[in-house]
Amino acid sequence: MTPRLTNPHKAAPEAIKAMTSFQATLEASGLEPNLLDLVKLRASQINGCAFCIHMHTTHLRERGESEMRLYMLNAWRESPLYSDRERAALAWTEALTRLAETGAPDADYDRVGKAFTESEQVNLTLAIGAINVWNRLQVGFRAAHPVDEA
Repeated sequence: MTPRLTNPHKAAPEAIKAMTSFQATLEASGLEPNLLDLVKLRASQINGCAFCIHMHTTHLRERGESEMRLYMLNAWRESPLYSDRERAALAWTEALTRLAETGAPDADYDRVGKAFTESEQVNLTLAIGAINVWNRLQVGFRAAHPVDEA
């Protein structure tokens, strides 16, 4: 895979600075860091963003997330490893990441409404939107993830 742009961050520094600031605001919103990274990882899996998958699995591991929960994330609906709150967030993530297909179903919204306050619902939804923007930036410009040496 050949990157399409050497450094998109350098090509549009003000826009990237705004996205980075937006991301920092969402991370300070009170939503659990691991929950946010699970959401980011799941959206990145759906979007096929290797750069972001690498980043968010690394962040989750650094914060002590279990390997099995990382492995099972793609099949979270069939796994007992996730809390009701995480399940609500993951369902909402899938619905909004696949918005053209799903139309954000009422069942998924109802599930989020039971697990999150209104403020948390908004911050979660904005976080899902943000990771989808980052995925499009990385996939669109073919950003390569770091290669860990064995």
